[in-house]
Amino acid sequence: MVTTLRKPTIPITEIEQSAFCQTEDELKSKTLAEEFDAGVRWQKLPTEYLKRTPEELDARIAEARARLGPRLVILGHHYQRNEVIRFADLRGDSFKLSQYAASQRDAEYIVFCGVHFMAETADVLSSPSQQVMLPNLTAGCSMADMAHVDDVMDCWDDLHDLFGDTVIPITYMNSTAGIKALCGRNNGIVCTSTNATATFKWAFEHGEQVLFLPDQHLGRNTGLKLGVGLDEMLVWNPFKPLGGHTKEDLSRAKIILWQGHCSVHTRFKVSQIEEARRRYPDVNVVVHPECFMEVVAAADMDGSTEYIIKAVSEAPPGSVWAVGTEISLVQRLAQENPDKTVFCLDSVVCPCSTMYRIHPAYLSWVLDGLNEGVVVNRIEVDEQTRADARVALDRMLAVS
Repeated sequence: MVTTLRKPTIPITEIEQSAFCQTEDELKSKTLAEEFDAGVRWQKLPTEYLKRTPEELDARIAEARARLGPRLVILGHHYQRNEVIRFADLRGDSFKLSQYAASQRDAEYIVFCGVHFMAETADVLSSPSQQVMLPNLTAGCSMADMAHVDDVMDCWDDLHDLFGDTVIPITYMNSTAGIKALCGRNNGIVCTSTNATATFKWAFEHGEQVLFLPDQHLGRNTGLKLGVGLDEMLVWNPFKPLGGHTKEDLSRAKIILWQGHCSVHTRFKVSQIEEARRRYPDVNVVVHPECFMEVVAAADMDGSTEYIIKAVSEAPPGSVWAVGTEISLVQRLAQENPDKTVFCLDSVVCPCSTMYRIHPAYLSWVLDGLNEGVVVNRIEVDEQTRADARVALDRMLAVS
C-alpha cells in the first residue's frame, strides 16, 4: 500500500509545558485568570467562574456535590492538583478509575478529573445509561496525541501487508479509544504500566512480533525486562515510508515501537539521580517506566503510579525517596508521608500541563450544570469503536 504522510508537528502541549515549569511558590500563587493569560489553551468558561476565590469555589463545589448525592461519581487521577482531588470519590490511575466508574451502576453521572483518553475509557467500560464528563475539553494527553489514528492505521496496513497476522498490536492505556479499537479488531490488547510485561508475554504467545503504541520508552523498558535486545527493537517514525526502515530491518525486529513519549517523564535524567545520591547516600530512587531506559537502569526500582505510591507509603520511617514522576503526585506523597523524606528528581516544578487544566472552576461549572439539568462536556464513544475497544480491554483483564 501507499502510506499517506502527514507533515510532522510539535504537539501544542509540548510548547505549553514550559508555561508550567517554574518554582513551586510561583505555581501555587497563580489564579485561574493568570493561567488563562499564560499562553495556554483553555476551554472558555463563564466569566463569573474566573472571578471566584478558591474559598468560594470550594464552597460551591461542596454544595453542588451534596445536592447531586449518589447520582454523581467524581474520579480524580493521581496527577490532579490537590484543590481538585479533594472532591474525588476515588483517586487512582486511569484504568483503576475507569473500573470503579463501571462498578457504580447507580451513578447517572461520572465526572472524570483526568484527561480525554481516560474519560473515553470510562465511557467504554460504563453502562449506556451513564454519562461521562470531562470538566475541561482541552485536557488531552500529548503522548496519546502522538499516535494519530490515521497514522497508526497506515502503519498497521503496512505491517499487515508485510507480515500478516504474525504482528500483534499492543496499545498502552494512554491512547485514544480509536487506537484501542484498532487493537481490538486485530487480535491485539491494551496494557497498563502495571501489566505491560504480562501483555507482552501474551502477545508473543500469539504472534512473532509486537507493535507497541504509543510510548516507545515503556515498550523498550518492557522488552528489555523480557530479554529482548535493543538490536531487536525499532522505532516507527510515522512521517517516513515504512516508518523509516526497510522490509528486512522490520522482519528482524521483535518489537516495533511507535515514536511517542511522555513530556513529563522524559524530563528525568541520570544526572538527576546522581545528584540525589550525592545529597542522600542512602536514597531510594523510584521512577516510572515511561522514563528513558538509562534512567530506569540507574534507578533502584521502577513501576506504575500505583507501584510508586505503594513503595513509598510502605517504606520504613526515616527512609529517603527520590521519585521520578509527575510533581503533583510526588508532593502529595511527601505530605502523606511526613515521617520520610520524599522529593522529586527534577528540581524544576513541572506538572502535567494538560492534567493541570482541570481547575476547580471547571469542576464547579460542570456540577452547577448538572444541578440545573444540563450536561456539559460529555465524552461519548461511538458504538462500533466502543465495542472494538472493549474487546482489547477485556483481553487485558483476562491476561491480568
